[in-house]
Amino acid sequence: MTRKVMLIFGTRPEAIKMAPIVIQLQKEKNFEPIVCLTAQHRQMLDQVINFFNLPVHYDLNIMKPNQSLYHVTARVLEGLEDVLFKEKPDVVLVQGDTTSTFAGALAAFYQKIPVGHVEAGLRSHNKFSPYPEEMNRRLTGHIADFHFAPTRKAAQNLFNEGIKEHVYITGNTVIDALLFTVNKVQNNNEYYRRQFYFLPKENPVILVTGHRRESFGEPFRQFCLALKDLATKYPEFHIVYPVHLNPNVQKPVKEILSGLPNVHLIEPVDYPSLVWLLNRSYMVITDSGGIQEEAPSLGKPVLVTREVTERMEGIEAETAKLVGTNRERIVSEASRLIEDKEEYQRMARAVNPYGDGTASLRIIEILKKVL
Repeated sequence: MTRKVMLIFGTRPEAIKMAPIVIQLQKEKNFEPIVCLTAQHRQMLDQVINFFNLPVHYDLNIMKPNQSLYHVTARVLEGLEDVLFKEKPDVVLVQGDTTSTFAGALAAFYQKIPVGHVEAGLRSHNKFSPYPEEMNRRLTGHIADFHFAPTRKAAQNLFNEGIKEHVYITGNTVIDALLFTVNKVQNNNEYYRRQFYFLPKENPVILVTGHRRESFGEPFRQFCLALKDLATKYPEFHIVYPVHLNPNVQKPVKEILSGLPNVHLIEPVDYPSLVWLLNRSYMVITDSGGIQEEAPSLGKPVLVTREVTERMEGIEAETAKLVGTNRERIVSEASRLIEDKEEYQRMARAVNPYGDGTASLRIIEILKKVL
């Protein structure tokens, strides 16, 4: 009997982490994958769909300029009602912690369709950081029927909340996607060298990303000032910062960092370009959840510019270090990695706790048993 598996997602990180599952499901004769996009993010999502050559069966196309969380939630729920009623999937898969994730799980619940939560169980234990992601993830966890936890700690978080049935430790599908993409970009190295022509071949690179809404305002200014300090202190290092399109990010970044010869403020890049930059970098300074998982697989130390993280496994494994948005702390920890080679190697060689690149295969084997 063929089982319908509907995968609902709408942002670039979700698409990256769902892509390996879609690709593996397409190889299975007893599964029919149905991809439904909310398009919570449009352009960045489309890049990933095209790169992984994913089929798209439904596209809700909900993205509007400056839409609120209320609008995103309502439009996803309304858009999914008819889609779920028409397809009647055997299971709905959602991923991570976005508003599309929570609303997708809730829509499936309203029609009594089982929900599988990919990357279940991550917790910061602070409902306003990351915001609104922490509550999206918690609420989805209590709706879901099957919980695909990336690590033992994530599974334990679920147990602690009373979620003790159908919890499976699978690893994180982001590592599956990363390893697939690294092979692709390495085979096309000259293309990316031309794309990032402004990077001298021999100079070390610090890759930076920063966009979390809980840091907007003065904390984000301090983060930018720290980058300026590092650029001035270490002129041989080139800082590459793909700047998020949010005006709360664009304004302070351009005011503080424009005009520095070794700081490259670029447009957001597609996923394979980001992976190439990750592979090219000396270290990473980021508030991204996905990069905290990806960079250690490539041996890149990560400084996490957040006060708390739901990805404590990397902190405990010492592949990553929490530095917050304090200007002096960021500069101090980055300087240590630049000047102390033993400390750098210790972090670079630490074992990545997030998986071995076979999480999607494990999830599909579990679906075969539970459906």
